[in-house]
Formats: sequence, C-alpha cells, structure tokens
Amino acid sequence: MVSFNQSSGQDQVLLTYRPSSLKEFRQRALQWASSHNVCTWLDNNEIPYPEGGFQALLAIGEYRRCPIETGQSFESIQRFHQQRKTWLFGYWGYDLKNEVELLSSNNTDDVALPDIYFYEPTYLLRFTDEEVEVLKAEEHDAGWVIHQIELTEVKSNEPIEPLAIQQKVSRDTYIQTVEQIQQHIIEGDVYELNFCMEFFAEQAKIHPLSVYRQLNEVSPMPFSAYLQLGEHFVLSASPERFIRKEGARLLSQPIKGTIRRGKTEEEDLRLKEQLRNDEKEIAENMMIVDLVRNDLSRTCKIGTVKVPELFGIYGFRQVYQMISSIEGELQDHIHPIQAIKAAFPMGSMTGAPKVMSMELIERYEHSKRGLYSGAIGYITPEGDFDFNVVIRSILYNQEKEYLSFQIGSAITIDSSPEKEYEECLLKAKAIRTVLSGE
Repeated sequence: MVSFNQSSGQDQVLLTYRPSSLKEFRQRALQWASSHNVCTWLDNNEIPYPEGGFQALLAIGEYRRCPIETGQSFESIQRFHQQRKTWLFGYWGYDLKNEVELLSSNNTDDVALPDIYFYEPTYLLRFTDEEVEVLKAEEHDAGWVIHQIELTEVKSNEPIEPLAIQQKVSRDTYIQTVEQIQQHIIEGDVYELNFCMEFFAEQAKIHPLSVYRQLNEVSPMPFSAYLQLGEHFVLSASPERFIRKEGARLLSQPIKGTIRRGKTEEEDLRLKEQLRNDEKEIAENMMIVDLVRNDLSRTCKIGTVKVPELFGIYGFRQVYQMISSIEGELQDHIHPIQAIKAAFPMGSMTGAPKVMSMELIERYEHSKRGLYSGAIGYITPEGDFDFNVVIRSILYNQEKEYLSFQIGSAITIDSSPEKEYEECLLKAKAIRTVLSGE
C-alpha cells in the first residue's frame, strides 16, 4: 500500500512515504541520485553491529559546497556549519594529518581527490524499516522528489569487463618492508604500524553504480558508502566506524584483528575462537584502544572515557573482525568538529605512537593514501555526526580511467611478514572478485 503522511517536528521531516516495495524504491532512489553530479549513499545493510551501523541516508545534488580555507579544513567546516545549521555530507581525507601535525605527503596520488569535500545536499532522504522520510528538498516540494524517484527506471547492472589489477608493491618488497618496520619496533620508534599497499588498474572503464551494487552484494557491510563527485567515485564496503556523536556522547570503534570465515559451520566456529584467543591480535587491538582513549580524552570530560566493549568478535560475509568500543562525553565548550580533528586520523589506520607511525608510513609506503584511511559520513543540523573508516573501498577517477584500492595490516614485533601479506590478500578478495573475477 502506498501512503503519504505530511509531518514536522524535531527531525524536520517534510514528508513520510511508504512505498509498496521499499527495496525497489531504494534501488530507484539510488539510480535517480546517480543522475546528479553529486550524491552520497550511506547504508548499514541491516547488519548487526555493536551500537548499529550507518543510518540509511541518501543525499542528492549539491545545493551549496563548503568553502575550504587553506590549512584550515576542520575550522572551515566548523564555521560553515555554525552559520548554516544544516545537513552536511562529505569526507575527511587521510592527508589532512598534515594540518593536525607537522607532517607532509609526497607520494604519488593518481586518483587525485581533494583532501576534503563537504556539501549541503539539495535533497535528503532517510530510510527506515518500512518508510522513506524526505528531510530536505530545496528546489522542489517533497512530493515532487518522491514522484521523480517512482518514475525512475532501474538499469540492470552492466557486466564488468575483467580488469588487469596490478600491485604497487611486490610480495618480496612487502616482506622486506615489514622486516624494516619490525626493526623500528625493536629500536623503540613505534609499537605497532599500519602498513598499506595499493592495487590499481589503468585504462579502467567501469560503470561505478553497477560496480558498487555488485560489491555490496558480495560484501555487504554496516558502513557501506557510494560517493559521487563529478568524475570521482568512491565505492566503499567498510566494516569500521571512525567516530560518532549523539548528543554529548562520542563513540569510536577501531577494528584490529581479522580471520577468514570457514567453509563449514565447524571450521567457522573454530576460526572464530582462534581469533578470540589470538594473543597477537589481542595485543594489536589493545594498543589501538589505548591510543583512541588518549585521542578522546583530549576533548572529553575527565573521567568519562570508558571502554564498554573490548575484543568483541563479529562476523561478516568474508571475515571475522575483532572490534572494541570506546566512548566519552564531549566537553561543553568544545565544538564537535574539534573532537573529530583531535582523533584524526584514526589510530587503527596509523599505529602507535601515532605521529611517528605516520612519519614511517610516508617513508615506506609507495602511494599517497588520499581518501583511503580517511572517513566518509555526515553532520546533522544539531552537530551530531557519524563517519566510517575508508577501507575495503574502490576509488575511481573516471576522467583518467584510473582505479585504485589500498589494503593494509597492523605490523607488530610478533607479525609474520608472510602471514601479513596473506591477510592483505584476504582483505582484498571481495574487491578483486568483483573487478577481475579472481
């Protein structure tokens, strides 16, 4: 049954709509959104996750882009939001680390996304279990938006011509680099370091929305995102939350610890227990929990930073992951954006201590991270927000026909270089399956 319900209130819902098939309407809505130059789709895929995944939100069209002052990225978003008090969608790129600390980024970046991009959408939809809410409709009324979506024909997924996926780092070079990083650990420079490598394809001709749909089918995740900015696309199957704010409560949920799923129920349970009791993975996770506690303590009230869950084991389609949750209460006088800046970039993608880890990352990695290891998400009119960690994600420059995805793992003194390499290939499996049929 199709029904309309005009409503208003604290959430400023312009219209509530119950389509005859919510699944079909979501497909139509994303197809319509992709016909605009700019759009963002965030999805939790209804996957059980501690504290829940993303809200299902679809931001369509760029009503106004946030201006960014050089060297003042976080402050620019803060000022814009204070002036507009509106919904914002976008991302923080990893290389904003250079504004947080005295660092630099000199490696190559063939995707060439800007370091930061935020915009106020023209239209905004929120999807619940049974209904669609129109939260923003700047250029037309809310009913017009629903009508346009219902008129949209969903295109079939385009077949993917298998791509020749290359690696910037060979297996031998990867292993040698891990051994060098372990020497830094022995010398006391770092305790743990997240080392990543780039996979890429040149002359890559893909249909981004089709690839995203297929990736989401193979690897549905609680922090899935489809981001379209003109000729740039991000197709994300992220399992990890960077940071969320609800009211005064901040929540960060780093992932450290990965193991494949079993082929049988018995093997699956055995692997789950193996991860739960893996001393190396537990040590990695604990180091990052301590780092995140320190990051949140910079902006949270004294005594409020706590760890409600430590070493939780959660299953996804391809892997089991070890997830911990750290929370705190934001100090009254600190703007929410400053809480993001104080925790950025996320410790799970750097290492400990964070600054030295980032210096060594720049030295040993062969590609600029760009948006990889950054965060995609939204900010509400009230100043709440939710951002993922950009991992298990395809970055695509359509104009240059350059496609990239990066994969990493945490290196500790107990790491086996060969096993770390195999873990990277495991994490890359879903993307490689979609792109090349491997």
